[in-house]
Amino acid sequence: MNKLIKKPYLIFWTSIPIISLLGFFIKADSFGFNVHDTYFVIATNHLIMLISLLFVIIGLGYWIMEKANRKLSKWLNLIHITLTFGGILIVLILTQCYRNEIMEYDFNNNLTLSITLILITVIFGQLIFPINIIRGLIKKLPNP
Repeated sequence: MNKLIKKPYLIFWTSIPIISLLGFFIKADSFGFNVHDTYFVIATNHLIMLISLLFVIIGLGYWIMEKANRKLSKWLNLIHITLTFGGILIVLILTQCYRNEIMEYDFNNNLTLSITLILITVIFGQLIFPINIIRGLIKKLPNP
């Protein structure tokens, strides 16, 4: 675990093939969500490619900072990794809890609200990455 906090690019880069395989085996062709009067539909393979590209960029940022001998905060690394992977895992678990009975609309609405709040937290949690990078760039280099 300590190695993953010191080298967070490892977890991001190793998760790319896993996410790609999961995307390949998912039966859904599209992912849709409603924002006010607009219904957005995204193909599942496009969403998988977008997440993979995001993980490549994040992993590359962490890797470049390590090669430049810049120290990143272990706590910010841990928070970023936990929010990213923990939030995505919780959302995947919660999406399996939807009920199909017509009388369960309140449950589904509360579940949708919970998933939305978790996804917003995950998205805002991605702001920790540039904050950590900027902090690492501003912080003085250790004396050799």
